[in-house]
Amino acid sequence: MRRLLLVLLQLLLTLVVLGAASWGAGLLVFRLPGAIGIAAAIGFGLAGLAGAIGLWTGAPRLPLAFAILFVSLLGWWGSMKPSHERNWIPELARLPQMSVADNSLTVTNLRHFTWRTESDYDQRWETRSYDLSRIQGADLFLSYWSGEAIAHLLISFTFADSQPLTFSIEVRREQGEEWSALAGFFRSYEMAYVAADERDLIGLRTQARGEDTRLFRLAATPQQARDLLLAYAKDINELAQTPRWYNTLTTNCTTVVYHLVGQVAPGWKFSLPLDPRVLLSGYLTGYLRDIGAVRQDLPLDELVKLGRIGEKARALAPDSPEFSRVIREGVPAARN
Repeated sequence: MRRLLLVLLQLLLTLVVLGAASWGAGLLVFRLPGAIGIAAAIGFGLAGLAGAIGLWTGAPRLPLAFAILFVSLLGWWGSMKPSHERNWIPELARLPQMSVADNSLTVTNLRHFTWRTESDYDQRWETRSYDLSRIQGADLFLSYWSGEAIAHLLISFTFADSQPLTFSIEVRREQGEEWSALAGFFRSYEMAYVAADERDLIGLRTQARGEDTRLFRLAATPQQARDLLLAYAKDINELAQTPRWYNTLTTNCTTVVYHLVGQVAPGWKFSLPLDPRVLLSGYLTGYLRDIGAVRQDLPLDELVKLGRIGEKARALAPDSPEFSRVIREGVPAARN
């Protein structure tokens, strides 16, 4: 029995060492430039392999040396700090901020770009105010660009007297920087909020990028929508003051919204159980239907079919004032 426990402990420690070696190699590849990062990653991986071998050959110096290397790497990881002061791409150059006075919500740095293509657009940043007493509800968009498993999530708040106010959580890229889902695990990108109208955020994805975008009306009362909007406002202002890292798994367009809704969900008619579909955001529609956040009296396939808005959006001019009204035609209304 003692021998078996020792073998199990060695196996566990081996998995820990190899896991640490894999993570460290990834960090070095994505955070050090070019060949330097590759060479450092190979060296660190070999050190991890030697440490694992040492666990089985009775050479304690090898795993001890690797442990020292790994702790040093953790120190470097901890020293990495996010920043708002970088050479950002134009569409993410400004972060929104929000203020509430009486019943009025004012958004500064609201993006109102007109997109013809991803590289051909008119830039405009505005300050807009919204009457919180006229809020009607909240809608959710899922935009697919590569298969069904992963989609980008956006939340839009509708008002009786103004255009919807839409929010997107984005990877805040620098000029010349490319997006990589793997790099997003290693503090390579900051997170950004974008506040805009739907002609900007949804038009970019449907018209300029040609993505398969789907609209779902949420079962939220005006008060619930207001609570969620104010939760957004609080987090948006916190981010404007204190930068944070984007993380592909834990701090992304779906998980951040999940936590925001979780702050106000006790007053909603549905709860928010943790579910793999929160991470596999392309399948989020089924999750929303299961918890009663969207219509449950329609088959899921029918709900998805009616929610596809891409063709309607692409039939409109990029600056059409009817954009939000037209894309909602035929989309099932929520039942609160």
